[in-house]
Amino acid sequence: MVDVALTPSRRKLVGQPLLYAISVFASLGVFLFGYDQGVMSGIITGPYFKQFFDSPGPIQVGTMVAVLELGALATSIAAGRVGDIIGRKGTLFTGAIVFTIGGAIQTFTTGFYVMIVGRVISGCGVGLLSTIVPIYQSEISPPNHRGALACMEFTCNVFGYASSVWADYFCSFIESDLSWRIPLFLQCVIGSILAAGSLVMPESPRWLIDTDQDVAGMNVIVDLHGGDPDNILAQAEFQEIKDKVIYERELGEGRSYAVMWKKYKRRVLLAMSSQAFAQLNGINVISYYAPSVFEEAGWLGRDAVLMTGINAIIYTLSTLPPWYLVDRWGRRVILLSGAVIMGISLGFTGWWMYVDIPATPNAVVICVIVFNAAFGYSWGPIPWLYPPEIMPLTFRSKGVSISTATNWAFNFLVGETTPYLQEVITWRLYPMHGFYCACSFILVYFLYPETKGVPLEEMDAVFGEEERLDYESERASLMSNTRSPSVRSGSRRKVATDRGWVSRLLYRDDRSTYQPIGEGDE
Repeated sequence: MVDVALTPSRRKLVGQPLLYAISVFASLGVFLFGYDQGVMSGIITGPYFKQFFDSPGPIQVGTMVAVLELGALATSIAAGRVGDIIGRKGTLFTGAIVFTIGGAIQTFTTGFYVMIVGRVISGCGVGLLSTIVPIYQSEISPPNHRGALACMEFTCNVFGYASSVWADYFCSFIESDLSWRIPLFLQCVIGSILAAGSLVMPESPRWLIDTDQDVAGMNVIVDLHGGDPDNILAQAEFQEIKDKVIYERELGEGRSYAVMWKKYKRRVLLAMSSQAFAQLNGINVISYYAPSVFEEAGWLGRDAVLMTGINAIIYTLSTLPPWYLVDRWGRRVILLSGAVIMGISLGFTGWWMYVDIPATPNAVVICVIVFNAAFGYSWGPIPWLYPPEIMPLTFRSKGVSISTATNWAFNFLVGETTPYLQEVITWRLYPMHGFYCACSFILVYFLYPETKGVPLEEMDAVFGEEERLDYESERASLMSNTRSPSVRSGSRRKVATDRGWVSRLLYRDDRSTYQPIGEGDE
């Protein structure tokens, strides 16, 4: 029973309007990430940028682009702890402020090393934002819309990338250093808007309940369900979250990274692998260096930036189908199909560059557009949705911080090595990343369980852990003389798995096909 005293909500926005408003403001965090991904791709090919930095070589260019990932890597690891201490909302505000400061330093840079400092500071802000936004989004979203809202969030990421590319293109007509300083300054404007918006956004109800702020947590849940404190669904959701929090405390285990690794090693590795392959599959070869790729294929100067802008528009549009498909087809089908299309596209990109005929420039543009569209539909949004889904509340911040740190580590690796590899192995770079697409297909097919439509508090059943948890909960209940939430909730029904025969052979005891409790099961 819910025993917190509530009054009718005074918020002007409640229900779905509040949910969408939160999603829009939170998505500015990933918009910044996307903008920062693309903004350097256009300005590094500009004549005034090259003149100001004295024609930087590939290592210098790679460092300016990729050093942001080092800052992001550091703070994404720390974000797990920070998010648990100051909350999701406080971390969002802090990340926006840090990013804005870094953007200002980049805008008014006096040379190479000042630019590096600005990129690192911006990276620190991006690391906080890229970790906390998916957590915040998953914790305020209902199960049947969680995937769609996360995919909308990724659309904002790609829209940020597209906006930066077109800002680079239009500013390239300016005959001065403002041609590259203005696109960098726009980061500060967006960061300031996000910082202001985060002050009026509600805190995550799951974090509030986990920190014993039950009244505040229940108020947010009530607002998300329409503002009526007597809403049965709101009361049931509060009780389920509270039961899960109590159960985790009854187990008496700590919340350290070591405990997380011991107890949820498979989930952590799956979360890390999803982010690693999102980078190894080749997206940042295109995102960071698209104009360079097009120049390599035969498009020169401003035309290369224009082709990048056209590609960015199609890339953005490709992120729209998952809004509808992710909660209908599920996560696995989208990842598998995306890996196939991306691998084929990268293979053909390398082949066209190898044959180097008059049709190569146009063919490479088509291949890159198809690749970007496939990524935007699949390996773009899902790796940001999957980790916060599969990690339990007590370790969600830490688990997502580890997976996001993996993203930034591989992001840095790809960003730093791409200019060098473009010169040394040339066309072979693209089928190399196509091979990684094949590896990601195998990994998803054999190891990734489906999470479509599963409430976050019931994710244990997806991983076949309910019997172990029931035993531990019963033992804890005997010790504490309280009723176990997992026993109270009833058993989870299973249906036959539809995975391949090899997967069934390898995981005969893995009951990872989940079906929620029906009305007749209560």
